[in-house]
Amino acid sequence: MQHSPLLTQYLAKLQSLTLDTQSSVLDLACGSGRNGLYLASNDVPVSFADINNEALLQVKQALAGLPKNQQTLTHCKQVDLEQAGIDPLQGQSYAGVMVFHYLHRPLFDHIKAAIKPSGMVIYETFTEQQTQFGRPKNPDFLLKSGELLSLFDDWQVLHSFEGVVITDEENGTKKAIAQIVAIKPN
Repeated sequence: MQHSPLLTQYLAKLQSLTLDTQSSVLDLACGSGRNGLYLASNDVPVSFADINNEALLQVKQALAGLPKNQQTLTHCKQVDLEQAGIDPLQGQSYAGVMVFHYLHRPLFDHIKAAIKPSGMVIYETFTEQQTQFGRPKNPDFLLKSGELLSLFDDWQVLHSFEGVVITDEENGTKKAIAQIVAIKPN
């Protein structure tokens, strides 16, 4: 599976942020790590975080295929992002955080706090319209209209999208998503 086109578009900015701040980009709820692996292969330091140890093993296997200098820029951490009353990002600081196809609303304040001033968030997940096209259907995992943009309304928004996209031209497969790329104020 291919990495998100948002990462190609903002790669130079992410490279600059990690170089300037000497910190990494957090691939939160990374799954198989396709997005973080793309960044790592382009010399961006990446921290992979997921609850699924098997997914993290898959990431580690993929990282083993990268040159040694790129491998040293990465690390993997198994973490439960949904433990009640616990900030899984407490005390951590990142040049950026990226999240794709994952939503746990109590994490938003923690994500925002973990990003360094002038750092970047890249977030994409499903909206309530997704129920027309398939899973997820649980409203806890679906953004309301305008919700993602409103969460970052005090940040410098570089990109915002909300709507339906075709994910497979041949089959006409669609998904309803919201995306944001934003810079944290100083």
